[in-house]
Amino acid sequence: MTGGRVAVRTVDIRAPVGDLTDLGEYDRVRIYTLSEGEVLGFAEIATWGDSVSSRRIRAALSDALDIKILAAGSGMSEDKVVSLFTNALERDLTLEDGDWDDEPSPLVDSVSVSIVVATLDRPDDLRHCLTNLRSQDTNRQVEIVVVDNNPSSGAARTVLKDFPGVVLVEESRRGLAYARNAGILAAGGDLVVMTDDDVTAPPDWLEKLVFPFARHDVAVVTGNVLPLELETQAQRLFEIYGGLGRGFERKEADAAWFQRSRRVVPTWRLGASANAAFRSSLFTDPGVGLMLEALGPGMPSGVGEDTYLFYKVLKAGYTIVYEPSAYVWHRHRSNMDGLRRQLFDYSKGHVAYHLTTLLRDRDLRVLVYLGFRLPLGHARRIAARLRGRSQYPLRLSLLELKGNVTGPAALWRSLQRVKREGTSSQRPNNRVPD
Repeated sequence: MTGGRVAVRTVDIRAPVGDLTDLGEYDRVRIYTLSEGEVLGFAEIATWGDSVSSRRIRAALSDALDIKILAAGSGMSEDKVVSLFTNALERDLTLEDGDWDDEPSPLVDSVSVSIVVATLDRPDDLRHCLTNLRSQDTNRQVEIVVVDNNPSSGAARTVLKDFPGVVLVEESRRGLAYARNAGILAAGGDLVVMTDDDVTAPPDWLEKLVFPFARHDVAVVTGNVLPLELETQAQRLFEIYGGLGRGFERKEADAAWFQRSRRVVPTWRLGASANAAFRSSLFTDPGVGLMLEALGPGMPSGVGEDTYLFYKVLKAGYTIVYEPSAYVWHRHRSNMDGLRRQLFDYSKGHVAYHLTTLLRDRDLRVLVYLGFRLPLGHARRIAARLRGRSQYPLRLSLLELKGNVTGPAALWRSLQRVKREGTSSQRPNNRVPD
């Protein structure tokens, strides 16, 4: 997958599948499969610059979506199921359990939403993001809050001149957790939705993301994050690393899942704050509160602000739902220098997150994980590469190891910086007057 350019396309299997003829500059194409706006999975096809016929697309999608299992579960012939790719695939074929009759009614329109977008000197991305957010198909009251993490540049303020009604919040203390917290404190909605300025959201994204809140036990909903493009080697390697998506099946985590995790609590498998919604009451709950400013991009620790927030939510007894139908498209870093910095930060932040659960929550499960299971995972990945069973470069595995070793010192530096600059609750009102 790392060699050559990869195109990203979508196919709605409820509509006729046509040939793909615009692939002259690509060696492969990744086709995401949609049904009524939901992403079912994807298939990759080698193209080497040639067109891809509809027949080849149907065959690849049939393999990717395991048609044999779908046919067996539906009582239909495989030929009939495959033929539905060019006609209409019955919705119940795409259901995980075939039992959605117990789903709650949609969330009532009276529940208001604040969408918090953190930005840092990316005016073009911000403009594109806001255009998509303004185009959401919803009847509920929606407030958009943009948090500028570098107010001195004036970039965000300039963009917002073209988006009247969007709230501007300025947070000069650098760090994504500081920025997100500033947006949370300024938000007035019943639900707080978080996303990033380099994300593109389909028109039905918001309603699909908030739908599970019709259940009163649900406190957080996360959605899928798909690659907008796979044009460069860096973008393709990031997908091999794991990307930001968390699969195409719904899943839940609650207090029982939190306690049942005998090793560590793998909250990173539940999604990310680039596509997440929260009940606003969580942030005033003493057991949850705001994001921990010492974790996350913009701090020495690198990442971890969202995974630790998820940890606190589960520990407090709430439920988190991962809803893959609420997907967004994310533009990955396009060059290798950017990817290396990102993976190094991820590796530091992963260790910083676990150390935080150890130091703040006395979670002793971390000791075995950091001392044994995490190094073992790296060893297996390196061994797979040396045996030719993995495309993930050895140099990136070694970079991750270096990041893990740096994690404790990075966390300490982050804690010292927050001690100097203060917490978010010590500067609660950064909202810029209209």
